[in-house]
Amino acid sequence: MDHVVEPLGRNHMQQGELITLIERTAPPHLAAAWDHSGLQVAAERTQINRLAVCLDPTPAAIRSALESGADMILSHHPLLMQPRFLNQLDAFHEAARLLLSSGVPLYAAHTSLDANPYGPVTWLAHELDLRDLIVLEPAVDPGYGLGVVGHLPESISDQELLYRLTPWLRGGHTVLAGPALPGTDIKRIALCPGSGGSLLKAAAAAGAAVMITGDINYHAALESPISILDVGHFLLEEEMMRRFAAALSSALPVTFITGRDPVQPLPALL
Repeated sequence: MDHVVEPLGRNHMQQGELITLIERTAPPHLAAAWDHSGLQVAAERTQINRLAVCLDPTPAAIRSALESGADMILSHHPLLMQPRFLNQLDAFHEAARLLLSSGVPLYAAHTSLDANPYGPVTWLAHELDLRDLIVLEPAVDPGYGLGVVGHLPESISDQELLYRLTPWLRGGHTVLAGPALPGTDIKRIALCPGSGGSLLKAAAAAGAAVMITGDINYHAALESPISILDVGHFLLEEEMMRRFAAALSSALPVTFITGRDPVQPLPALL
């Protein structure tokens, strides 16, 4: 169900002013060189009375945003990872058609948001009460970058860790990858919403016993020096954007558009 957050302050902003506000949390210069964060589809409208926030700018999410009365959409993922011509009648074409025909701009805060550990990307670290967070893959700016590792106030067992994660991972399909979980003395934990396979060695070097992330492939799991809880790409990032939406609601009305995990476990076969 889409969640409407009423404003705590003003009831509208100028488009440029809103982009500036978004970029305080997702600075464009922090985005990876291969990424396409930033304005995806421009529009002439200047006043934004309602912002819609989503994880993926799918046609379904865009339709929901427009139905909510949104004048602008903020997504995490870009329209396409590799932009191309509108030469196919596919989801990309439909998303662009909906945005252009409605005159609603789309902005994507992708790795620009991921690389700011002071923003909502570290929400699970705070829920687990991880202390003294350090970045695994530093950006140009000191203290910024992808992935974090921190320590719990005291060591816990693997069962206690899973118990603490239950409220946040319920409804997902978490799998264990790499070595077995340490039975006891789990204190340092690494986190990377989205795909964190490239950060496994850095996490191990930082003393992490476990990494919580998504989209771990076979070879990364086979070669990993530490245990991995692969929660999928969707779960942690959907919650991240929900919290970003709540933070932005201090400036204007915001509707959070709930998405659907495109990767689903297959029911047991008879």
